Amino acid sequence: MKSLEERILKDGIVAEGDVLKVGSFLNQQMDIPFVGELAEEIYTLYKDSDINKILTIEASGICIASLVALKFNCYAVFAKKHATSNIQGECYSTHLHSYTHNTNDSVIIPKSYIGRSDRILIVDDFLATGEALEALIRLVDMSGATLVGCASLIEKVYQEGGNNIRKRGIRVESLAKISSMNGKSIVFCQ
Repeated sequence: MKSLEERILKDGIVAEGDVLKVGSFLNQQMDIPFVGELAEEIYTLYKDSDINKILTIEASGICIASLVALKFNCYAVFAKKHATSNIQGECYSTHLHSYTHNTNDSVIIPKSYIGRSDRILIVDDFLATGEALEALIRLVDMSGATLVGCASLIEKVYQEGGNNIRKRGIRVESLAKISSMNGKSIVFCQ
């Protein structure tokens, strides 16, 4: 999506450790009208898929997942990275290694939030190694729900996470695909 690529080039910052910082407009300070346009694009890609739940992981994916859910007129559900006292009942749980934070977490969703009757679209801000999406896919599999596909705003194609998921026959759509980042330069896939 050209407008997202342009915004990444304008406001994104390539930081040490192959990290692209987009917090100034996507995931800490959020340009809601712009993110709404991105949500509309994801909706357009999946609008004929009979989706009834949007699934993401805390925290950066919540904004885009919420706006996509608004377009689908359905619930947005996020997996928590830590058990808290307000989570009650049985949960689906799996492990996750965060590339960005270099941490290992358990991610959990109460069993009452997703189940066999759900048709789920997984939405997140970034797709790099695929660890977050893989964890969410495992949670969907545990629940018996139908995974319709995955959508990310930004994919680092060179890190292979998206391609590994696609090889398993899972539909993955990304609005901006980065083929390489080097120092201050960002190159998008054609």
